[in-house]
Formats: sequence, C-alpha cells, structure tokens
Amino acid sequence: FIPFLAGICSALRLTVPSHTIHGIEGQPLHLTVDYNFNTTASEIQIIWLFEKPQSIPKYLLGSVNQSVVPDLEYKHKFTLIPPNASLMINPLHVTDEGNYIVKVNVHGNGTISANQKIQVTVDVPVTKPAVQIEPSSGVVEYVGNMTLTCTVGKGTRIGYQWMKNGKPMHASSSYTFSSNNDTLLIVPVMKEDIGNYSCLATNPVSAMESEIIAPTIFYGPYGLTVNSDKGLKVGEVFTVDIGEAILFDCSADSNPPNTYSWIRRADNTTHVIKYGPHLEVLSEKVAQTTVDYMCCAYNNVTGKQDETHFTVIITSVGLERLAQKGKSLSSLAVITGISLFLIVSMSLLFLWKRYRPHKGLGQITERHKRSQGMKMLWMTLEYMNLLLFQTPLVFLRFQVNLFLALTLSKGRIYTVQFMKLFSIFQNNRKTIK
Repeated sequence: FIPFLAGICSALRLTVPSHTIHGIEGQPLHLTVDYNFNTTASEIQIIWLFEKPQSIPKYLLGSVNQSVVPDLEYKHKFTLIPPNASLMINPLHVTDEGNYIVKVNVHGNGTISANQKIQVTVDVPVTKPAVQIEPSSGVVEYVGNMTLTCTVGKGTRIGYQWMKNGKPMHASSSYTFSSNNDTLLIVPVMKEDIGNYSCLATNPVSAMESEIIAPTIFYGPYGLTVNSDKGLKVGEVFTVDIGEAILFDCSADSNPPNTYSWIRRADNTTHVIKYGPHLEVLSEKVAQTTVDYMCCAYNNVTGKQDETHFTVIITSVGLERLAQKGKSLSSLAVITGISLFLIVSMSLLFLWKRYRPHKGLGQITERHKRSQGMKMLWMTLEYMNLLLFQTPLVFLRFQVNLFLALTLSKGRIYTVQFMKLFSIFQNNRKTIK
C-alpha cells in the first residue's frame, strides 16, 4: 500500500481495466495492465505474483527492461513481453483461481513503484439444463401437488431461475423454491398454473435455458353455455319460427374434454334425448309451443359436472311477416295508382291550357305562354318528388293513409308540396311562405 501511494506521488500510474476477471477453464486469459510515468528511467522492472486465500504470494515471473526471468515451475504457462506489463495465462485451470499482483519499479534519479491486484475466477460453462415434472402423468387441480426439478450436466457456481411463459417466477403462497432454486414446488395445483415452464441456468461465464415444458393439469368444467345458429336469444329463452330447424351447441372449458348429455323436460318428467355437444331441434316436430331443455357437462377425471337450463318458444312470426309484407305492398299499389292518375291528369291539363283557343289571343304574349308551360312542368316534377318522400313511409309499415302521412314528423314538407301543386295563381305566394 505504501509503495503504491509513493508511485502515485512520484508520477508512476499503474491501471487495470477491472479488479475482478472471470475466466473459462481450458481457455487462455489475458490480464491487461497499463502504466506511465513522467521521469527519466534507466531501468524498468515488472514483477507478477500469485496468491491464494490465506497463503503467501508466490513469484511467477519478472523482467528488467527486455529480459524476462520466469519461475521454472511456470515457465510454459505464463507469458510476459516487456515493456508491456500485461500477463497471458494459457491454458487456464481451476487451480489458477486466485489473486494476481503486478508490481512495476522505475529506476532513474531514484526508484518509484506502483502495484495493482486482480482477482481471477475460473468457471466451467453450464450445459443445457433439463426439467423433470412429478407426477409426469398430470395432476387434478385443488387435489394434487406438482414438483419441477432442474438438472445441469456440467457447470460451476450455477444459479437457477424459473420462468413461466417467458417471465421470471417468484415465491408466493403457491410457489416454493429450494435453497439453490433448482426445484420448484406448486401446492396446490390450480388451473392458473397452466403454462410454459423453463429453467435458466447461469454462471459468471455462461447461461443456458432448458426446453419449454407444459405440465398436464386436469380441471373443469367451467363457463357452461348454450348457443344456437338461428333463433332469437333473450337470456335463457330461444324464440324459433314454425318450420325452422335450429342447432344448439353446448360448450364448457375443461381438461380433458367433457361428456355432454341433453335432457328435455315435459309433463313434470325429464329424460335424456341425446349425447354429445350438439342438438338439433325441428320445430314442426315439437308438440308444445314451449319446451324446456337442459345441457349437462361432466368431466370424467375431475369428477365435476355442471348444467344449464334454457327454454325454446315456437312462434308463427314468419307467417306474420309474410302477411305484413303483403299488406304493405297493397298500400303501395293503391298510392302508386293514385299518383299515376294525378300525373296523367296534370299532363292533360297542361296540354289543354297550352292549345285551347283564347279570346283576345293577340293580347297574350309568347313569354306568358312559356311561363305557364314551365309552371305546369314544375308542378308535375314537384308531385313526383312528393311520391319519392311518401314511398319510404310505406316500406316502414306505417299503417296510415295518404292524408294522415302529412301529419308525421316531416308533415310540413308534404304540406308545402301539396300547396305548391295546387297554387297556380301568383297571389298564393304568401300562403306558401
């Protein structure tokens, strides 16, 4: 320590990139050292020492200027190329683990010194770990426990980390880890424990992850529901038209898959009508207008079951729709006939006004004729526009006649249209407004 301070004060600086270096067994290791000083030097001495915990430092090799003097025991293991102070260890073994001390002496007008210590660890890379599950045949939720064990063939100073769906796992009320984390115990097993598990093995020089393994967990049934491809569903009631076939599907979340049975209730008695997840009901073959059904789901492994009830109501909605459609078409036909009659009448009125003889024909100018003709054509187009407004009312199945339609939400528009249609005199403008 004292020579190190003296070296700093005397402008000799000795640096290393790290005071702890992790090496791999069987591989070379390079201990990099840099030094500089600002004085004139006649001799530069470099010395490397090695020490293990609670032992005396051992001389490895040294140099004075360009001359290297190794310890004969380590002649072929350590390499030093002065004036570079870096040390090469090749090959590296577990026995080479310890502290390496480098000391540099610079002699000029006086002698200045500095030293540094580097801790070297030697590790064997980990091999790919393997995960084993007990019991391997699977476990029933809330009944059994599950143990996952991670094993590694080779490696030193191994650390274990358990992963679920790619994320690290931590201890909880259900998860318990061994002292070195190589074993995971799940007590009790639940459906939420389903997932992809893996084990990550690491040490200072390597990291390897096991193959993903998915444990088998038996659970359910959960969330039993009944759906259909047709019909109107309101709560647990399905409305079906006469003559319509409807297919029901019963499903629930379960492992292994459930076995399903369909039960029909009639006259205060119940009986099984079909097995399997699907049931087809032909409404014309059902004697009653209201029928109660039940779907039952059973898990053979967990021993649990669930059931859901629903009602099918058979109606004649389809026939009523056809009748209403025919009625709407009849109303449309009546209005269309009236509209055609009015259009033809307006056309004849226009022709009569255009070509009838007038007294004092010379007093009526050609400009007035064109004005009268344009007004009649405009009125005809306005009525056709009214017909376009009125038609949607028929398709919307409003059971009203032509005059009652004028009082609906857009009645003001229709009223103005009629007023324009019958206003053939100039003095009616105020009324139109």
